Amino acid sequence: MEAILSGIKSLFDTLGATVMLPIIIFIFAVILGAKPGRAFRAAVTIGVAFVGINLVIGLLWNTLTEVAQAIVKNTGIQRDVVDVGWPSAAAIAFGSTVGLWVIPLALAVNIVLLVTRLTRTLNVDVWNFWHFAFIGSLIVALTGNLVYGLIGAAVAAALALFFADWTAKAVQSFYKLPGISIPHLTSAPIVPIAIVVNWIIERIPGIRDIELDTETIQKRFGVFGEPLILGLIIGLILGIIGFYNVEGGFFAVLGKVLGTGVSLAAVMLLLPRMVAILMEGLIPISESAREFMQKRAAGREINIGLDSAILIGHPAAISSSLVLVPIAILLSVILPGNRVILFADLAVIPFVVAMTAPVLRGNVFRMIIAGIVTLSIGFYIATSMAPLFTEAAVASGFSLPEGAVQITSIADGFLWPPFLFVQLTGILGVIGLLIILALVGAGIFLFNRNPQGWEVAAGAPAGGAAAD
Repeated sequence: MEAILSGIKSLFDTLGATVMLPIIIFIFAVILGAKPGRAFRAAVTIGVAFVGINLVIGLLWNTLTEVAQAIVKNTGIQRDVVDVGWPSAAAIAFGSTVGLWVIPLALAVNIVLLVTRLTRTLNVDVWNFWHFAFIGSLIVALTGNLVYGLIGAAVAAALALFFADWTAKAVQSFYKLPGISIPHLTSAPIVPIAIVVNWIIERIPGIRDIELDTETIQKRFGVFGEPLILGLIIGLILGIIGFYNVEGGFFAVLGKVLGTGVSLAAVMLLLPRMVAILMEGLIPISESAREFMQKRAAGREINIGLDSAILIGHPAAISSSLVLVPIAILLSVILPGNRVILFADLAVIPFVVAMTAPVLRGNVFRMIIAGIVTLSIGFYIATSMAPLFTEAAVASGFSLPEGAVQITSIADGFLWPPFLFVQLTGILGVIGLLIILALVGAGIFLFNRNPQGWEVAAGAPAGGAAAD
């Protein structure tokens, strides 16, 4: 059995997400009754779109990493917990004993919840099952019990499906993504925080009147409010902060600053175009899913669960995220008791923030506030969990960076679900996991009584038009 699981894991690792996703989509589409030719074209289109999305995100990653390194160097920050980035966290998760089991385990959870009508999401984002394995690996590092780790991973998979269902209507309305949901545990945890932030802001005179959605920005600033130019301006500002003292004189500084500006302008322009290609491939699949369910379960919807990468190209998501980059570095300096230095994972901030847009009606100001609150809490979560994170990394064979005493990442290391799982398991053992399972079950039950999700889902939020 272990050899079979190892082979499945090796196949996914070798082919990669951009190859496996079209294969899974093709199989899914044929099962739903789509003609093989149409299903094949749709699957290839989706694969190509994700290649394009990953290329643009790679540009964003490289640009922000270089800027972040420069800003950190300029500030002289020194901390003993180093941010090693989500690829390292994913490698730790899949390299753990839980990682070997997580793909069949999460698929089984999804199938059971679909068959019992407790979820409306078919999660085809198999690569991001690493989030479930990561939580499980922390539990194993804490307790030494693989069964506890597997239970934790299974509950995490159910939690992701609950978040996907709960947010689906709002995500579809705001981002113009029919038939899509987001079972991504890097993006979903900010949603409750954003709801609380929004509730508080609505009760503060003056602050509640600040409207900075992308349509308002464009109306007020004309061409300078367009996503392309907005990306350029934010990039130039970040470039100046990071590279004002780069070696090589004025022209070296100018080259770095302009390069950063143009790169982020490219991200703002190209990401929405890649998402449009993705939707071209997803529409036939969504139609087949709808027809399939109408024949067998009238009125029931099935959403396709995808990576939140399809959200971050919206101007509100990317603009608020880019503003949060220097703020995050500032927070790492001024927060008392923080031991984390940000490094590799600053480019993950768009993924963390993207799901706030439907809740906060695309208001960039409120999205930034929600991001600040989330990151501030995250620094203390990461500081608290760093020893366990590091222990799980060593157990999975991960080599610590030179000079790092302990490690973390913004993706998962900063977020409350892993912290909740670890704390309750550490205090109550398997009873803690059962409590989380009960909470997830209660959430699923309440959602199925009110399937609209949060109140914003009732209609298209202001400023919610998808980027062209």
